[in-house]
Amino acid sequence: MDDDLEARVRDAAEASALFNALKHGSDAQVGAIMGPLMGENPDFREYGDEIPGVVAPVIDDVNAMSEAEQRERLAELDPEALDELDAEDEGEDHPLPDLPNTDEYDEVRMRAAPNPNGPWHLGHARMPSVIGTYKNRYDGSFLVRFDDTDPETKRPDLDAYDAILDAIDYLGFEPDEVIRASDRLETYYDHARRLVEKGGAYTCSCPQGEFSDLKNNGEACPHRAKDAETTREEFDAMVAGEYSSGEMVLRVRTDIEHKNPALRDWVAFRIIDTPHPREEAAKYRCWPMLDFQSGVDDHLTGVTHIIRGIDLQDSAKRQRFVYDYFDWEYPEVVHWGHVQVDAYDVSLSTSTIKERIDAGELDGWDDPRAPTLASLKQRGIRGQAIVDAMVELGTSTSNVDLAMSAVYANNRDLIDDGADRRFFVRDGVEVALADGPDAAHPPRHPDHEGRGTRDIQVGDAVRLESEDVPAEGERVWLKGYGPVRRDGDGFEYTDDDIEVVRDGDVPVVHWVPAESRPLRLRTMDGDVTGHAEPGIEGDEADAVVQFERVGFARVDSHDGEETVAYYAHP
Repeated sequence: MDDDLEARVRDAAEASALFNALKHGSDAQVGAIMGPLMGENPDFREYGDEIPGVVAPVIDDVNAMSEAEQRERLAELDPEALDELDAEDEGEDHPLPDLPNTDEYDEVRMRAAPNPNGPWHLGHARMPSVIGTYKNRYDGSFLVRFDDTDPETKRPDLDAYDAILDAIDYLGFEPDEVIRASDRLETYYDHARRLVEKGGAYTCSCPQGEFSDLKNNGEACPHRAKDAETTREEFDAMVAGEYSSGEMVLRVRTDIEHKNPALRDWVAFRIIDTPHPREEAAKYRCWPMLDFQSGVDDHLTGVTHIIRGIDLQDSAKRQRFVYDYFDWEYPEVVHWGHVQVDAYDVSLSTSTIKERIDAGELDGWDDPRAPTLASLKQRGIRGQAIVDAMVELGTSTSNVDLAMSAVYANNRDLIDDGADRRFFVRDGVEVALADGPDAAHPPRHPDHEGRGTRDIQVGDAVRLESEDVPAEGERVWLKGYGPVRRDGDGFEYTDDDIEVVRDGDVPVVHWVPAESRPLRLRTMDGDVTGHAEPGIEGDEADAVVQFERVGFARVDSHDGEETVAYYAHP
């Protein structure tokens, strides 16, 4: 990062931190400003690993100011932001906008409706993060409904049901109710028959292309005039499995001349010959389309507010035809844009991730290179860090960018205090050591003296990363041990004072004894091998540590002579 860019980062971070501190009446946090900072400045993103280090001291300076000083400084940097703060209504602040018309309902009830065709990628986390936050805010309820009524095109994965519930638990939420649409076929059939009796649906055997041509021309197909009795008989034959795929569908009767062709007499039920993978649903062949199934379920389960993608606006319009036939009140709807995530080479697509796994390009859903919640959990990233970053994106109808650096900054705030420090040397160079102490005693955590020190027996040689090995006659300070000078092929211990480090003459480097624990660090860029300080094998699985000068990592296992850990972030 050059000086000009660093200055821009500092200025933008200061304005954002001042706004954040004044808005919330508390200290600004790195995690809270990273999302807006990276979203509003796309050219910052490639420096995501460096930016938190630039931002942190700026935030410390902002937090040291009085409120009056913060206001004065924000007026200098961004007077419009100060005006926005002053214009806001007094009262409790929320990171999300108010839901519409909440006072018209006894309880705010929202739903997440995943298709269980695979475990969740990172983009899926936005819905439960926002719904769960609204539930807590309004003391409402949160339904998970598995929309698994397409056993062919979006075929359910039997393992995904539990994997998705585990992901919601990882994010810190517990659904009040869980249902599976594939358990509710008889309910949908019953409502289809009622719709037929109301004149709201008819069976149609037109070839798809032929109906499409008629629809696009605003012309009714010959089956539209069928009476309810004939339609009912043919629909019952669909349910009984007397038709094959493509032979017969049930259509909702709308307006065949509607200005939007997508809303003209849309399909509510079709035949699918492929059996459902769930044994309880395998007998069914007549399946509802998502717009019919979801619309009926939203009413029957008491959903008051729906959040859905801006690209699904037509779904609400289709479903309103059904609601009008039944004289139901349609829920409140909030549309939002898609979330896009940086830092990954793999797209946010369940099918694409599955293809990469099947091709052997990824080890599984929890591979650190996969943009999945299972991967982030494996890397030691707390679910709350993801939730906070998602909530900060709001509910704009525009597409939004999630900078992973914002998630990392949130996570750093959550884990730093509890993460013991360790040394890990990559591609180590072994160097003999003479005349020094027998052991090093670096602190377990620099901010918590009460945790004590790590006692590392040094031996007669150490390993350093190749770039840290000094030239002949030059010195380095082995962190937690002391100063050494390069003398030929080895190091000799010197009696220099710590002032040589403070004066900037001697760099501080991490190291391990020559006899150390082999460690494989799994990262987004592939596996990195090296050695960790002795004693790491005593760290329990799932412990999060900070490898000094490398980054945070989650200890996964100690198999035989090797420890495996997953890299989280700097």
